[in-house]
Amino acid sequence: MSRPHAAQARLVEHVQRLGEQHPPIPLESVDFSVRDPRLLDQRFGHVLDFMARVELEVDRNVLELLTLLPDPPEVDVFFYRDVWQPQEIQHGRILDELQVRLGRSYAETDLENVGFKLRLLGMLSHVPAVQDVSRMLYYLTGMATERSAVLAYNLLHDGLVDMGEQAIAETVIVPIKRQEPGHYAFYQLSARALWEQLAAWQKWLVRTLRSFSFSPVGVNNPEQLADFGDVMTTLGIADDTQFVAQVARVETELLWAREHGLPVPDYVLSAFRGAVDAARARAGLAA
Repeated sequence: MSRPHAAQARLVEHVQRLGEQHPPIPLESVDFSVRDPRLLDQRFGHVLDFMARVELEVDRNVLELLTLLPDPPEVDVFFYRDVWQPQEIQHGRILDELQVRLGRSYAETDLENVGFKLRLLGMLSHVPAVQDVSRMLYYLTGMATERSAVLAYNLLHDGLVDMGEQAIAETVIVPIKRQEPGHYAFYQLSARALWEQLAAWQKWLVRTLRSFSFSPVGVNNPEQLADFGDVMTTLGIADDTQFVAQVARVETELLWAREHGLPVPDYVLSAFRGAVDAARARAGLAA
């Protein structure tokens, strides 16, 4: 079996296992008991809101994929339609239900708007060689998103345990963060396999577009950028370059291995620092 076909077969097996071993989390399995709702809201309410919104907006993410990839590999469709979307939507519903029980409003989501730049790239992606570039950007975004989620959920879990909110920590956060690494693995396996097949000009284009288009997970406007900065501050990673390095580790390895000594691409570090700066600026204006 050739290497591309072997990689594809491995991906299919991985997605099948994800679907079989990690069905969407049943709502009845969740214990929404909270010891101190007011304190939990004060400390982590905005974090829950941000995470719920991001998880629920996978419906728009699927629309974006349909726009970006006019002829995707079957395994990609299998992954995002049959496994990833149902799991993530349920994550969002559970987190949204939790924050409403704390007295907060439901997350405000955008489930329909697909940006002009993405639509333009989708039009160009009818050329197969360009679609491969778009696919690579999709996998890179997926890796950064899922790695950010895993790290953030770990920190949120620890914070909830420290507060004595065991029910929420163990029946909400643990099941959610148990499903995220499988998503990350899909993107990583896909990215590594595709990167080996790209021509030099395609790799150059991926690097160029990625350096202009990178943004933290769930950020589509200045307000959401500040929201993300608030989440980083609450989770104690506002000035943690190691967190940023972990988010971009595989991206750095694949795209920038030739740049010796580059721990994190400048555009990644700038995006995360920009989120923290935006949050601090907003807080200063509100003071």
